[in-house]
Amino acid sequence: MQIPNFDQLLEASCHFGHLKRKWNPAMAPYIFMERNGIHIIDLYKTSAKLEEAANALKNIAKSGKKVLFVATKKQAKDVTRERAESVDMPFVIERWPGGMLTNFSTIRKAVKKMDTIDKMGTDGTMDNMSKREKLQLSRQRAKLEKNLGSIRTLSRLPSALFVVDVLKEHIAVAEANRLGIPVFGIVDTNSDPNNVDYVIPANDDASKSIDIILATVCEAIKEGLEERKVEQLDRPEAAEAEEGEATEERRPRRQRERVRKARPAAEAPKAEEAPKAEEAPKAEETPKAEE
Repeated sequence: MQIPNFDQLLEASCHFGHLKRKWNPAMAPYIFMERNGIHIIDLYKTSAKLEEAANALKNIAKSGKKVLFVATKKQAKDVTRERAESVDMPFVIERWPGGMLTNFSTIRKAVKKMDTIDKMGTDGTMDNMSKREKLQLSRQRAKLEKNLGSIRTLSRLPSALFVVDVLKEHIAVAEANRLGIPVFGIVDTNSDPNNVDYVIPANDDASKSIDIILATVCEAIKEGLEERKVEQLDRPEAAEAEEGEATEERRPRRQRERVRKARPAAEAPKAEEAPKAEEAPKAEETPKAEE
């Protein structure tokens, strides 16, 4: 994983912020200076924060968890789709469906509806429908594909959220904060960094700036996925050896338990018969002593 240096970030226009009158005072620690009424972002802090976020995302990917990318602004759509698909991660680039995280079960029902329509087309159910019904289903399928097709593989809540513009995607950030999902975000000088767990101060309007940050982040995720594959290749042999040893150890233990459970039932009558055998001669001896 290679973190972009100062010159690379400068060339990608990551340092340009918004006008001074539009700034958010909470971004003051990340602003280097003001020039011609525009705030300039400190790229040294951008590089450090980007490295921190990349390492955290690498660990998330290594543990087999999903990261949801969110970028609905025009200049970030294509870049986000390309980068997210390269690491097989879900993404939202159209409209953020309200309650997608807080009401995730309803979103999953909509995705299952899309699967149901596909199944109807393959098993011949749609052949028995009228032309109008087929058209309605195809339109419904196209709408679902446009809005939810990119999260089709997301069977559970994501473990992290990566947002390109935290001000524009404030609803997504609010839902993630409510559920305790960590938020990674490209934060410009007009946004509030307090709601973001991993702040990457940079220009969130230029496509080059977005691309260089997403490329670094997705490269880290890719490394985490590769390390996970290597660990999984090594695990089966160790797991089989452990299972074999465990079964060998468990067998005698189970046999011992069965023997222990069977012993009291077998020994119980013997313990009762023993005192009867001892009492019998005593009963015979007492009358002899009286005679």
